[in-house]
Amino acid sequence: MRPGLSYLNGAVDVHVHVCPHLNGRSANVFEAVRQAAALGMRGLGLMDNFQNSSGYAALVMQELGHLGVEVFGGLIMQPTAGGVSYEAARNAVDYGYGPGTGARFLSLPTHHTYAEALREGRSPAFLETTFRVPSSGRVPDPVPAIMDLCAERDIVFDCGHVAGPEALALAEEARRRGATRVRCHAQRYEPDEIAALVALGAVPEFSFFLLTHATQVGLTHVDAEKHRAPFQTVDDLAPRLRAAGRHAVLSSDAGIALLPEPAEALREFLLLLEAQGFAEADLKAMISTNPAKLFRVGGA
Repeated sequence: MRPGLSYLNGAVDVHVHVCPHLNGRSANVFEAVRQAAALGMRGLGLMDNFQNSSGYAALVMQELGHLGVEVFGGLIMQPTAGGVSYEAARNAVDYGYGPGTGARFLSLPTHHTYAEALREGRSPAFLETTFRVPSSGRVPDPVPAIMDLCAERDIVFDCGHVAGPEALALAEEARRRGATRVRCHAQRYEPDEIAALVALGAVPEFSFFLLTHATQVGLTHVDAEKHRAPFQTVDDLAPRLRAAGRHAVLSSDAGIALLPEPAEALREFLLLLEAQGFAEADLKAMISTNPAKLFRVGGA
């Protein structure tokens, strides 16, 4: 058995990009599910920067649900998917093939937040159109209503690719509004920000993509422009992950053709973290127990 395969038995990868895309993919949705099933994985979360992925998830569950991998999707509120809109969010939660197959998360933008667009070197005109939480910390409309919808449906509110202080403001507002399932993409946040997010009940996610060679070339993430994501070393990631304690979620963020298929990418990520000194029991919690609980996989 290859090293690290045992981690994948029962694992839930909540961040895979195998839906149709502008860049080539390492696998399509059906192939990714078959690969996950062959390794005993328990769930896959489909991320799509162009549209609500819950339809893909519902379709693949009808066709491959017998393989035992629970596939779920949700809406990233990029402009291509309707933007930060209550109407788009409201439609997403029921978009599927019947009750329980709609969006399991509603996410603020990824590449259309001020923080991410600034990192990508976007134009001033582009920056003016992006989502941000103002320095006052007041969460802008319609986000509070979207949080209420997450609370009502008991689904995940995802902070998207905002900066650390913005994520804290969002997590505080979500907590006030009873949205108890909150995911934040914390890989670039400071350790004290991550600890504060955990204290608010948010779940920080850390993924493999930023540690890989895929950061070395410009990619079309959401439009025709090519942008690089700044590379991160595992030495830089480790103190951030430790700041989360055992409360983090680990994911592959794979699917692009430059990287292995998501299941293999996840295995390699776990081996890196194991070599960094993270305990097997903690890694298993972060790849199995925590994501299953956050996204209600198997009714958790």
